[in-house]
Amino acid sequence: MISVCGIAIATMAMVCTLSVFNGFTEIVTKTFSSFDPQLQIVPAKGKAFDPGDSLIQKATALPEIDIVSEAIEENALLRFEGRQLPVVVKGVSGQFEHLASIDSLILEGEFKLKEGDVYYGVIGAGLAMNLRVRANLVSNLEIYAPKRNVKVNLSNPATAFTTEYASIGGIFALNQQKYDEQLLLISIEQARTLFRYDREVTSLDIKLKNGISVDAVQKQMEEILGDNYLVKNRFQQQEDSYRMVSIEKWVTFFILAFILVIAVFNIIGSLSMLIIDKKEDIRILQNMGANNNLIVKIFMFEGWMISISGAIVGLILGLILCLLQQYFGLLKLGETPGAFIIDAYPVQVQILDIIAVFATVCSIGVVAILYPVNSLRKRLIRSDFN
Repeated sequence: MISVCGIAIATMAMVCTLSVFNGFTEIVTKTFSSFDPQLQIVPAKGKAFDPGDSLIQKATALPEIDIVSEAIEENALLRFEGRQLPVVVKGVSGQFEHLASIDSLILEGEFKLKEGDVYYGVIGAGLAMNLRVRANLVSNLEIYAPKRNVKVNLSNPATAFTTEYASIGGIFALNQQKYDEQLLLISIEQARTLFRYDREVTSLDIKLKNGISVDAVQKQMEEILGDNYLVKNRFQQQEDSYRMVSIEKWVTFFILAFILVIAVFNIIGSLSMLIIDKKEDIRILQNMGANNNLIVKIFMFEGWMISISGAIVGLILGLILCLLQQYFGLLKLGETPGAFIIDAYPVQVQILDIIAVFATVCSIGVVAILYPVNSLRKRLIRSDFN
């Protein structure tokens, strides 16, 4: 029972840990930003490309595509009344409003990038708070960007920068630090002036028609564009986040598997003690006509029972804990409600993880029983029990 409990606890820990990482992955998926398009075309080399390229035109002419929005994204310095911060400036075309459904994200003001000859910017809520700005203020934002292919004049460094001005049209909130505290949206015409682009863009953001398979269209576009361009889905656009969660998940799995190996040593000890304790019974079986293979199989079956019983009990306990966490949120992320996107650790049980855990536990258990069973076989051959 001690051996079964050790294996069960390690198995339960593996199930719960993998399920929590699955839950975090699901949270990341659900919190895809409205600014992350279904598909995005970027150059394989370099930073900008001409959207008038014949291959680009052919790829974006697919009937499954609903909206194509041009974008320029670069780093810049933002100043307002003596306060300044480095930001990410994203110049977007008019289609962006329909691509991102940004009207539902506006906290203050409205989404507008140009009105007559006046340029406007839409700023993240965190960035607005840090700069202490509000929508429709009289004062303008000052945007500074280094000029491309221009050497810095040390006697007058200001000449190495392009400056643009924008009024604050609106403030948005996505509840994601990456955007709320760093992003400023401006019109693509102003972005081209600021960053000295002619027709180039840094990406094309694409929205598909309802019911269209993203994977199928991505594959079609990759075949058309070849090696010169990359077509990224939402997961690939957030590749760093997903890679980090995936690496943490499986590193934790292997650490727990190592702990399981230590727990499995109980099986070796249990079987070894059982063989010593049942010495008289082994002799009786031999006198009744049992051969060595039958006796070895009895103890091997005992080892399998310990491993499989521990695995099954651990899986059941792990699933019960996951269900309790999912419905009642027993383990909280923090003491202050609302401090995070979710209040409790998320869980999501996946059948492939359960199979992987069960197979791992059983495999380690089978390997563990080989030593005492082989030791028993050698003793039987030497007739130590006669």
